[in-house]
Amino acid sequence: MGAGSVGTGWGNGRAMAVRFAQEGAKVYGTDIDAERLKETIERVQADGGIIETGYCDVMSADSIKAAVDACMQTFGRIDILVNNVGGSAAGGPVEMSEDVFDSQVDYNLKSVFLSCKHVLPIMVEQGSGAIINMASTSGIRWTGAAQVAYAATKAGVIQLSRVVAIQYAKQGIRVNTIIPGQLHTPMVETRLAGQRSGGDVDALLAQRQARIPLPFMGDGRDTANAAVFLASDEARFITGTEIVVDGGMSVRCG
Repeated sequence: MGAGSVGTGWGNGRAMAVRFAQEGAKVYGTDIDAERLKETIERVQADGGIIETGYCDVMSADSIKAAVDACMQTFGRIDILVNNVGGSAAGGPVEMSEDVFDSQVDYNLKSVFLSCKHVLPIMVEQGSGAIINMASTSGIRWTGAAQVAYAATKAGVIQLSRVVAIQYAKQGIRVNTIIPGQLHTPMVETRLAGQRSGGDVDALLAQRQARIPLPFMGDGRDTANAAVFLASDEARFITGTEIVVDGGMSVRCG
């Protein structure tokens, strides 16, 4: 879910689609905007990988079911599910409208619930599967801005993953969460700079880098490498836990 990107470069979804294909997976990538998938398709095919794509609006249960059905019709099974759709809205309880809060819950948390609802029966029938859900360091720490709904829903993704991991462990299904920090993805240029630094991309990147102990900022490829590991046999004894991909930011955060 969310295999495209809002701009050119290594967004999390695009990078994960490419890395999974490089490792031999047959990828079914979804997005709400077909234009966002074009570069993903090109990068996968340039490496000789296999990818099919389709539309999915994660705010719609019917759309998620249709995407799952389309993947099954295309490849006949689902071994790995990656829930990679989400986004933040600014504000605390006073500033944020009730409608925005509800939308954040649907977008960031209910979408994960719905995709698990439709994919888990398939994995149970197969007797195996790996689910990887994307959270955020905002779900475990204050990360520099009041975004109460985003923080709460991403914390919810972490706990949802833990509960589902235990419920389905006996069926051979593993569920884990990746917690990315402040990565340099296309969203920085296309969305966040306008929201947080008056459109000054360099200023925003400097602010974000200042929070990171490592002397560089990661990107979607770092998230993708964690996802490939969690989906692989090397992680066969890992479930119900999280990998933080943030250059040490959440350890030092303050």
